[in-house]
Amino acid sequence: MAIYTHITLGTNNLDNARGFYDKVLAPLGLKRLVDADHGSMYGVDVPELMILKPADGNPATVGNGLTVGLRAPNRAAIDEFHKQALEAGGTDAGEPGPRGFAPNAYAAYVRDLDGHKIVASCTNPE
Repeated sequence: MAIYTHITLGTNNLDNARGFYDKVLAPLGLKRLVDADHGSMYGVDVPELMILKPADGNPATVGNGLTVGLRAPNRAAIDEFHKQALEAGGTDAGEPGPRGFAPNAYAAYVRDLDGHKIVASCTNPE
């Protein structure tokens, strides 16, 4: 059972964020499920990742030390996630490769267009 109901990341340019996340989340099997004037919600069956303009009207900012981790089905999906992120204007924050946080861990880290750090990872053997 997951311990989170959802994660929200703020954006200052919703159209650009939608384009970025549409491309980056597709290899992970996630899709845009809901659109509203203030944001979009992504997931498999129910919204779990929300990209929104801040409700208080202030600019979106990046949380120092915050990383949003997304489960990937396999290593190929992680490689594609990373590739799509860079092609969509994101920046590399850790190329795809083995990680020491768990047996068989494999991950890639990127920063989105607003600077949020996101990671796709799996613990599947090669």
